[in-house]
This record gives sequence, C-alpha cells and structure tokens, in this order.
Amino acid sequence: MTTESVVYLLPEAVLLAVAILIAVAGVFLPWRAVWSWLAVAGLLAAATLVHRVDAARMLGAVTDDAMAHFVRLLVIGAGVLLTMTAARRACRGQTSEYLATLLFAVLGLMIVGSAQDLALMFVGLELISIPTYVLLYLGRSDPAGQEATVKYFFLSVLSSAVTLYGFAFLYGIGGSLHLAEIHARLAGGMPPGFHLLGELALVLIFAGLGFKITAAPFHFYAADVYEGTSHVNAGVLAVLPKIGGFVALIRVLGVALPGESHAGWQLCLVIAALTMTVGNTMALWQDNVRRLLAYSSIAHAGFMLIGLTVAFAVQEEPGAIGQFDGIAATIFYLALYALATTGAFAALTYLGGDQQQVEQLDDLAGAGRTHPLASLSLATFMFSLAGIPPLAGFWGKLGLFSAAISFRPDEAGHLQWWLVVLALIGLANAAVAVAYYLRIVVALFFRRGEFPSRGEGGLGAFVATLACGLAVLWIGLFPGPVLNASRQAATAARQSVELSPGPAAPTTPAAPTTEVAQTLDHAASNR
Repeated sequence: MTTESVVYLLPEAVLLAVAILIAVAGVFLPWRAVWSWLAVAGLLAAATLVHRVDAARMLGAVTDDAMAHFVRLLVIGAGVLLTMTAARRACRGQTSEYLATLLFAVLGLMIVGSAQDLALMFVGLELISIPTYVLLYLGRSDPAGQEATVKYFFLSVLSSAVTLYGFAFLYGIGGSLHLAEIHARLAGGMPPGFHLLGELALVLIFAGLGFKITAAPFHFYAADVYEGTSHVNAGVLAVLPKIGGFVALIRVLGVALPGESHAGWQLCLVIAALTMTVGNTMALWQDNVRRLLAYSSIAHAGFMLIGLTVAFAVQEEPGAIGQFDGIAATIFYLALYALATTGAFAALTYLGGDQQQVEQLDDLAGAGRTHPLASLSLATFMFSLAGIPPLAGFWGKLGLFSAAISFRPDEAGHLQWWLVVLALIGLANAAVAVAYYLRIVVALFFRRGEFPSRGEGGLGAFVATLACGLAVLWIGLFPGPVLNASRQAATAARQSVELSPGPAAPTTPAAPTTEVAQTLDHAASNR
C-alpha cells in the first residue's frame, strides 16, 4: 500500500472510524437515537470524499477509476437508504450494534469496488459476509430468525472457501495477486496444460460468487433466509452481497481472465437461463411477501448474467462489440435493481410494525387506502422491477436484451444465435414476472382489508421509500446520466487491467518450472 493508496481510501477510513465510534460509544451512552443520525452523517461525509477522476490510476492494490467511483457512490447511497430504513431501531436496544455492523458491510463493499488485488478483494468480500451474519442475528431473535442466521452462516462460509480456492488457482496460473499482472501474463496464452487450471479457477470463482448473487443452483438458501429475517435485513441481503458479487465477477472474470472466454460464455449462458427461469417460476407460487421478493432477487441475478455472457462472448470475438456493452448493461441494471429493491423493503418496513407485520400478501389488503404514498411507491417499485415503461427498470432490461441481440461477430456463427436465444428466454421470463408483481399491486389497491391507519415503521423508512420512488421515476424519464456513468465504469474496468502498478508485467506467461507444471505439460502432450 502506497501513500496515494492511503489517501484514496480516506472515505473508507472515515466510515471505519464512525462505525467503531458507534459500536464502542453506544455501549456506554444511553442516547441511542443519535446513532442513526451519526451513521447517516458518516456515510454522507464519505460520499463527499469520493472524488471523480478523468483517467484510471493504479494505486497499488486499489484502482482509482470510474468503476470504483460508481460502485462507491452506489454503495454509499444504498447504505444511507438502509440506515434510514432501520432508524426506528433507535427506539429499542442494540441500535448501535446494528448500525455499526451495517456500516462495516458498506465498508467492505466499497473495498471490493476499488480492489485490484485478489487478497484485498477477498478481504472486502468477507467484510460484507461477516457483518451480514451479525445483522441477521440482530434482526430477529425468534427460532425462525436463528435458523435463518445459522443456515446463511454455514453456506456463506462454504462459498467463501470455494471462492478462495478459485483465487488460489488463479494466482497459480497468473503468478501474481494483482489483476493487471494476471491479465498481462495470460493475455499471450497459457502454457500447455494450464487451460484446465484456468477453467477450474473460472468454475470455482463463479460457484463461490454465485452464492452471493443468488444464482441457480446456488440460490436454495435465499427464500428460507429472507422469510426468517426482518424486512430491513432482507433488503440488506438482496442488495449488498449481490452488488459485491457482480462487481467481483466483472473485475476478476469479466475482464481480468483472458483465454477462458469460450468456457465463460457457455457457463454464464446456462446459469443465466436457469436462474431466470427458476426464480420467476418459483415466485409465482409464493404467498409470503419476503419469499416472493427472494425469488424475484434470484430472477434478477439471471437477467444481469445476460450482460456478463455478452462480455465473455466479446472476449472470444474481439471485433463483435455492438451498440450496447454487456458489462455496462449489467452495471446499469445493477444500480436500478438496487434502488427499486431497497425502496420495496423500505416500504414494507414502513407499512409494518410491532402490531401489524407484513408477512403475507393478504396483510397488504387495504394499505392503498390508509397509506396511499407508501403503497403507490411500492407499486412503482414492482412495475420497475417488472420492466414496465417508462420506469427505470424498463431501460435496464432493454439494455441487457439489446446487448445480446446486437452482438455481431465478423462471421455469423452459433455464438450469435445462442445469445439471441438467451435474449428470447429473458423476454419470456420478463413477461412471467409481471404476473407475480401484479399480485402485490392487487393486494395493495384492489383487495378489501382492515389495514392500520397509522404506519409504525418510522419516518426514516417512509423518507427512504419516497426517495427511492422519486429516483426510479426520474431515472425512467432521464436515464442518460446513469447510463453514461455505467458505460464509463465498464470502460474503466477494462482499462484497469491494462495498467501496471509498477514495473511492466511480462506479456508472456512464465515457463512452467514446478513439478506440477511439468506434470501438466506431460499430460497435455499425451492427450
């Protein structure tokens, strides 16, 4: 870590200091209502320290580029909204512990957004996962909440081990922990026999991060964990780990691992189609609101994998970039998904309370009459997630499908047609998704019920709901600024692996000198 790296990480340092202050001082000071305000102030202070740069700079283990800038601001925004949603906990115990832990998770995600080193990226991913265990435990202390916490803990530990194992293979074939050096070493081709290790690294990393993004078949925990926790924690699970997982996939696999594009697009295509179909199909049968949104989250991971599939396809056919960039479409969709999902759980938090928890769809009956603004905002989020124009989600789906359809290789082949088929599967799934999103809207406005006339979720959750609703409407009408920022982030992610932090990295892979490498060479020559 250089001096420039320390200065660059000043927003993270401020957030860390605020989190530690809240965690320690909250034990001794009884005025816990101030901790939510202090958490929001710390997040806003960190946002003011995040500065935009015109060109990417390599600062040792981190990179100062448009991708990092976009992710850091997105994460801070999500952190502010989630903190406001959880602000009502200030009237109860464990407020300081909860808010400090949430800030640690945001801090980890900011590190993942800037990491250009496998070790630092893994530390950031764990800084997302470990606080999430604590948040789940603090969210609900009943048997259902404890079961959800234990289930998520053991499966998350397994996914971390698989991810680390994949990073180890990537380090072994790349000879470095730095993504730029790994890319430079592997861009000229791997030694004979190392392709098997490259494919193994690809599969292991995808499997480990697939748990965080809830991609099928690594999705099976999501519905039970969402159902067993609170609305706020469900929002945290649906947003923060998914952002971290996709950012890591883009940084490590999407741009830094050349030579495995053929296996990459095939793996992404199959998992994208499977994830979309499983998520949307299972959501049709759900009556529990959090289980429904859990399967919705799974389905949206499948949609975002369409963009990553296009990114791998472009690596295999370098001259085939169409009008729409797959990585840019994924980043754009990820931001819109995070905004609408955070708003949906904030609305459910506001509509619920101690006396009236929103658990089943029937619990929302009559809410449109007693809470028109919150209900209208929740309906807006559902329509946006369904991709109804002119809301923000429509432009996200349009970008992903257009990226797949606009793929034009030099010579027409099977790869182009596979992407068209994937886009058609996505269109079919988008149509299916409308059905279960409409079930929530129908319950809000067209079903008779005795919903409480006073919201008990708190003013913070109400403000977060309205802020997300206005943002979804604004981006739907004026998508240009966010779309341009997504394109700049995608370009910066590609350029970051072409820049070396110090001495020029070798452009050809080192000759295999170890016993393992020689054994692989011998095996490859006999095939």
